[in-house]
Amino acid sequence: MPARTPADLVLTGGPVHTVDPVRPLATSVAVRGERIVAVGHDEVRDLIGPATEVVDLHGRLLVPGFQDAHAHPVGAGVERGLCDLSDADGAAAYAARVRAYADAHPERPWITGGGWSLEAFPGGTPDRRQLDCLVPDRPVYLVNRDHHGAWANTRALDIAGITRDTPDPADGRIERDADGRPTGMLQEGAMRLVADHVPAVTPEEQLAGLLRAQAVLHSLGVTAWQDALLGDHASTADPAPAYRRAVEQGLLTARVRGALWWDRARGTEQLPELLARREEFTLGTVNCHTVKIMQDGIAENHTAAMLAPYLTACGCASGNAGISFVDPAELAGIVTRLDAEDFQVHFHALGDRAVREALDAVEAALRANGRRDNRHHLAHLQVVDAADVPRFRALGATATVQPLWAAHEPQMDELTIPFLGEERAARQYPFADLVHGGATLAAGSDWPVSSPDPIAALHTAVNRRQPGSDRPVFLPEQRITLAAALTAYTAGSAHVNHLDDTGVIAPGRLADLVVLDRDVFARPAQEIALARVEQTFVGGRRVHHAPDA
Repeated sequence: MPARTPADLVLTGGPVHTVDPVRPLATSVAVRGERIVAVGHDEVRDLIGPATEVVDLHGRLLVPGFQDAHAHPVGAGVERGLCDLSDADGAAAYAARVRAYADAHPERPWITGGGWSLEAFPGGTPDRRQLDCLVPDRPVYLVNRDHHGAWANTRALDIAGITRDTPDPADGRIERDADGRPTGMLQEGAMRLVADHVPAVTPEEQLAGLLRAQAVLHSLGVTAWQDALLGDHASTADPAPAYRRAVEQGLLTARVRGALWWDRARGTEQLPELLARREEFTLGTVNCHTVKIMQDGIAENHTAAMLAPYLTACGCASGNAGISFVDPAELAGIVTRLDAEDFQVHFHALGDRAVREALDAVEAALRANGRRDNRHHLAHLQVVDAADVPRFRALGATATVQPLWAAHEPQMDELTIPFLGEERAARQYPFADLVHGGATLAAGSDWPVSSPDPIAALHTAVNRRQPGSDRPVFLPEQRITLAAALTAYTAGSAHVNHLDDTGVIAPGRLADLVVLDRDVFARPAQEIALARVEQTFVGGRRVHHAPDA
């Protein structure tokens, strides 16, 4: 190699898994400024100069920075500063946490936060009286872990004016007891009935939440993400101003694609507002050329849109096939208009009917506008009809998956499988089918719905069993290779995030890199989750260094 300007940073002593099909394996990488200038073996060491920082990998694995294609970091960070139930286990632990938080914060007019799991309560529905015993004098509003429902006490229901006579909103449900009285569990759009009365999160709290979340994600090797909801929602305030403040104050070190919230109660008259918000909040390393459309709910509360009705507890067909939040006849026109304005569309689609409706809309946009580089993607994909699997490749739609959900766990085994039925339950999270069908796979966490740890997600995608679980393998035929899973969490998500200079380790690409403490490719698949992130770099700048590394 001829003499050249020395590198600023050289990582050597690999292995390096580049995710670059041209050169998939290497042992050394050189960085100058924010970009990779060389990838190879011993010859790369010729770029080491007197001022070059040298990281000796000592056999540890170097991979591209992980990218989360669907997450809610600001909300997750804010919740960690409120009544955080995400790391508590079970109803008794939740009660203790709520009581302790209320006692520690007598100045707060409302007790808010969340992170509780559905399986902790019979049928996934807690009761207001449980909260009344803990906090009788103040309203309590706690969003569950998947953010599709909330638990409120009697005081909160009274403030919102919710009684036995309050009708369910079109896009949600108020759970009621046998006498018709509200139980305190609010599903989907019914959350707004109470959420509209909750004191707004302050700008300072949101910025603190963003920075708290950024530190967590960097510690897990995440260098970029798509924020799946920029706008006001029943469970979160609009995170966009927090991103803007972080950029303006030089505090944002990650790369962010922001998905602007589509108000499903309105139509295309909101398009000028979305265009204005795209202009206002695209700055620095934040790009807001995406619109998020939530097409359905979740399977656990029977609001995910299905082609056939859910089963009842006795195994009979019910009269409920879930909710399509946007009329499918209107969805095609909406997506066509958004596509024409060069918006990427990010669909929330869990049920097989919602998946089909979203793909139909992408197809309509393709017919009307021709092929454009907007890279529409469908997130979650819990149930996909076999006929729709090849459509991802044909339409150029990316399948964005949350690998941690593809496993036997209480919500799956107790609240989902019995109500889907055997045939439909066998079509859940069809990762291998999508890969074999030629779909581009991206990956994300939906944090705070589930852990933001990409390594745990890789483990589950490969094993179809969550780390530490002794439950049976979940649909083993849908396991994918570690290489495919890593590609989804790096190059696949980079594609969705329109970050074409990232996602692989190759000369000319941005130096978004992660050092793991072991080579997970050289160890049994059952040990993937044991790996830990030691260092994270964004554009050649170290943004995380494990204290014991």
